Amino acid sequence: MHSLSATLLLLGLLASVLSLLLLRFFRRRRKTCDDNLPPGPRPWPIIGDLHLFGDYPNPFIAFTALSKKYGTVYRLMMGSTPCIVVNSFELIREVLITKGAHFGGRPNFIRFHKLFGGDRNNSLALCDWSSLQKTRRNIARIYCSPRFASTNYDQLSRVGCAETAELIKAIDSRLAAGQHQLGIKPLIQAACCNMFTQYMCSTRFDYEDKWFAKTVRNFDEVFWDVNQGYAVDFLPWLLPFYKRHMDQLVSWTKEVRQFIMTRIIMDRQKNLDHENPKDFTDALLIHLEQNPDLSWEHVMYELEDFLGGHAAIGNLTMLVLAAVLKHPEVGDKIRQEVDDVTGGNRDVNLFDRPQMPYTEAVMLEVLRTSSSPIVPHVATEDTTIGEYNVAKGTVVFLNNYELNLGDAHFKQPEKFQPERFVEKGKIKKPQEFIPFSTGKRTCIGHRLVQSFCFTLIASLLGRYHISADLSTVKTYPACVALPPDTFDIHFTARQRH
Repeated sequence: MHSLSATLLLLGLLASVLSLLLLRFFRRRRKTCDDNLPPGPRPWPIIGDLHLFGDYPNPFIAFTALSKKYGTVYRLMMGSTPCIVVNSFELIREVLITKGAHFGGRPNFIRFHKLFGGDRNNSLALCDWSSLQKTRRNIARIYCSPRFASTNYDQLSRVGCAETAELIKAIDSRLAAGQHQLGIKPLIQAACCNMFTQYMCSTRFDYEDKWFAKTVRNFDEVFWDVNQGYAVDFLPWLLPFYKRHMDQLVSWTKEVRQFIMTRIIMDRQKNLDHENPKDFTDALLIHLEQNPDLSWEHVMYELEDFLGGHAAIGNLTMLVLAAVLKHPEVGDKIRQEVDDVTGGNRDVNLFDRPQMPYTEAVMLEVLRTSSSPIVPHVATEDTTIGEYNVAKGTVVFLNNYELNLGDAHFKQPEKFQPERFVEKGKIKKPQEFIPFSTGKRTCIGHRLVQSFCFTLIASLLGRYHISADLSTVKTYPACVALPPDTFDIHFTARQRH
């Protein structure tokens, strides 16, 4: 114990010295930028301004509160990391579009490295922008952003409908056995994962496959973790206290990688048809052979990254179901729209989506109220935001929470009101609504997320009435994730024509 105390004391002293050195360094940088920096609080030694977040359930709520004091653009010192928070849409557009080339970096969090084999640049979402990452996105674009009425869009609809039918079959079997109260999230996540593996890898797995179920669980654990904030992100000297956490992250991702390699890639490599690539996996393997700039790790992690996108669909689906549980009239309106389009004698498909604006609007309202955070950007050169100077290496937080839940862009923003996205029977989204970000780092898979989520929600609510003990239906502000073990839902089959 004495040895541990001495070690902690030494770590604290080293961190204090490092913090003071870094503060002097950034003060010198400020002088080179004419000291024309945004306003902000005076940071404490070692922890910077992290103490200001203690009274808030989520950092983005704190960002909004601090903007009332310091303005739409202000600076913070998060540990020893200089940060700027941007709260206005005009300046967020400047960061993401007008000066997107200046802000192509991502934070150098230890967790991000742990998730991707020790190098976050293996990821597409968490990497720094480069010509290589542009190439990787271009390979994926045709599959992850399919155009309406294209062959890939047809496949998207077929896969979504087929897997939703399997999910309904699994729910019906449980209802027939008298199980109406279901911990439904793992089953929904398994269906979403199968949608992705079928669409991207032409492979499907049985829900009872234990290795598959464990992989789906690992993906969901990672998705929940990525949507959390930890002190170690900004105070890396705390790493010894997070060893168990970091080891768990590494374990989850290693197990995921082993599953993908063993159950998907190895067989595909043996039977690769270079003349007729049938899916995203084939395209990646062919590009690996043809492009000397691509390595095995680039291909492996890109497939893992996109397959992991299924976790976003499952969590968004659960958040929509949570909204319906809290607002039963919303579920009734979706069911009416389903019946109007299908006549009550078939399930919904993706081509029904333009005729179902209310269902689409419910998804958008859930995205608005859950206020999906935009991954922070990092300045890759000395630049400006508005009238203020920004030094290279500064982390930039874009406060999507303020865009969605402040009163500048939406009337009665605290009210759950899907109709705000419908005008004259069609979807209308204000330009300030950017749940998947915007610019060159827009979420490339957002079309898959919205398409598969639409199919699931319309089909589930078309088939079932749902209810729950509302005291258990907990969601989290400025977060599009739910814990892997979350609320149960009671399902009752609807009487259909």
